[in-house]
Amino acid sequence: MSGIAADGSEPRPVERQVALGTAKLMPDIDLDGGWLLTLDGTPQSYVDLQDPMHLEFEYVQRIAHLLDVVASPGEPLDVLHLGGGALTLPRYLAETRPSSQQQVVELDGPLTEFVAEHLPWPSGIDVTVGDARAALAAVAPASVDVVVADVFRGSRTPAHLTSVEFVRLAAAVLRPGGCYAANLADGPPLAFAKAKTATLAAVFAHVCLVAEPAVLRGRRYGNVLLIGSDVPLPTGELTRLLASDPFPARLTEAPERAAEPITDATAEDSPPPPSGAFSLG
Repeated sequence: MSGIAADGSEPRPVERQVALGTAKLMPDIDLDGGWLLTLDGTPQSYVDLQDPMHLEFEYVQRIAHLLDVVASPGEPLDVLHLGGGALTLPRYLAETRPSSQQQVVELDGPLTEFVAEHLPWPSGIDVTVGDARAALAAVAPASVDVVVADVFRGSRTPAHLTSVEFVRLAAAVLRPGGCYAANLADGPPLAFAKAKTATLAAVFAHVCLVAEPAVLRGRRYGNVLLIGSDVPLPTGELTRLLASDPFPARLTEAPERAAEPITDATAEDSPPPPSGAFSLG
């Protein structure tokens, strides 16, 4: 699919009221086949229909690097994606690891219909409409290789998806040697990121976090990728890939007892972004 309308005209932005707000798909004027999905003005996904390996958002590229190194090249993976958007990562994995079985859970059914209508995805990707935690609780134990949690309501992660109880549900569906990856966003003084790191460390024996150096130093707001597993993580390979990115990120092992783990009783939505954090110019 080229991104050109059926009548041969240039693609135009389209928008629709969905369950959680106003969704808009905007064509990339510089790249045929490129589309940006926003929800109430907040960027959610970027998809390149002609090249699923083109990942525009830096944090998505970092998760893709993880997916590249958790198994031998081309080996299929069973992956559970919590949070769908326009399915950028599932499309990437379908391209790089054919025959992978992928389950995507997306809360907003009308959003999923909107994306399917304009940006259809390949076979092997099964999308379920529902709450991420409820869907996770229904997954068979030890049945997936990777769980990717990238769930935002607008620009914030819902409280019930931040706790140690939630992470234990994720750990339970992983096979031995499986990996849990969670994308979050935080800014100075990184109180939420530190608490989330402690939360993963309460469940997994091996935890690391990935972000741009300025974010890790608490100098600015940005994305932080947390990774947990019951076995040592492929940090060497991952570090090399992260260093080769246009905006290099740093990988660091989780510090000991930097904060208290988040529980269902103490959980809150992730902090709101600073004004202008997601300005589209």
